[in-house]
Amino acid sequence: MSNEDAISVEGLTKVYNKTLIAVDHINFSVKHGEIFGFLGPNGAGKTTTIKMLITVIRPTEGKATILGDDIAKQSIDVRAAIGVVPQEYTADEDLTGLENILLCADLYGIPRAVSKKRAADLLNLVELTTFKDKRVQTYSGGMRRRLELACGLINRPKVLFLDEPTLGLDVQTRAATWNYVRMLKKQFGMTLFLTTHYLEEADALCDRIAIIDHGKIIVVGTPTELKDSLGGDIITLSVQKDEDITGLISKIEHVKEVKKENGSYTIKSANGEVTAPLIIEALRKNGLVVTKLSLAKPTLNDVYLQYTGRSMRDAEESRENVMQQRMAMRRARQ
Repeated sequence: MSNEDAISVEGLTKVYNKTLIAVDHINFSVKHGEIFGFLGPNGAGKTTTIKMLITVIRPTEGKATILGDDIAKQSIDVRAAIGVVPQEYTADEDLTGLENILLCADLYGIPRAVSKKRAADLLNLVELTTFKDKRVQTYSGGMRRRLELACGLINRPKVLFLDEPTLGLDVQTRAATWNYVRMLKKQFGMTLFLTTHYLEEADALCDRIAIIDHGKIIVVGTPTELKDSLGGDIITLSVQKDEDITGLISKIEHVKEVKKENGSYTIKSANGEVTAPLIIEALRKNGLVVTKLSLAKPTLNDVYLQYTGRSMRDAEESRENVMQQRMAMRRARQ
């Protein structure tokens, strides 16, 4: 484990019932103070990985350390150093927001004299002070998510795990949650490990991303590195005359690849903003009129498509179809 790594994972594997491989020999590391994201559809192995790292379930194979402590051999030390915000809401609805935070503190063995002060600070941090004495059953989804975040911070963790932190939230509440995550890194230098299937969330928040699919890590990199790995910007072009200009375009600066299909050209460029005007000028000099031109930057969905062979949306829809089929089978058995 490097001194720069807060989390180090080698060959981590989880097999259920000796047949279902949920996580398949994954390797990665998370640096101190970075936001590291697991990006993948539901069922990809994201939550199972987190459960192993937070010592809730034991790995079948492999090893992992958090802040130098082995998750299997030093699980008590690992639990003391981490915080967890699970995908599901865990707060007791019959208790108030304050009571829920104090309960979490009790589970960590934090004295009440200390936990009351921390709870007050955390309620202020997540903007729930006004509602601290209200029962959680009266909270909105966004308020509950903020309360879960406060509970996960009560032991002042050095590493915080966030499992699908904005799942089911509206756009406005999701953006607010992003701000809290950024603040934790900026103000406290905290290391954050989050899972998500929201492409824009991974792009906006994460310093580095691991794309995971069918329990395997496909690729790891910064959002920029992953998008740059596709080879550059995409320019789509059509001209008035029906003649092959592939050779002409391929000679233009920054052009890396040209494909002609159904009368239009798809051009891969290292710098689309520079290349597009050069293409227009070269065609004009050759008496050709551009009838259509568009420039698109690679997205994380393009990256996911490149490395897995399908888009994230297709992966999610495939998962939903499986769930619908299972529900139909259950109803048929009744």
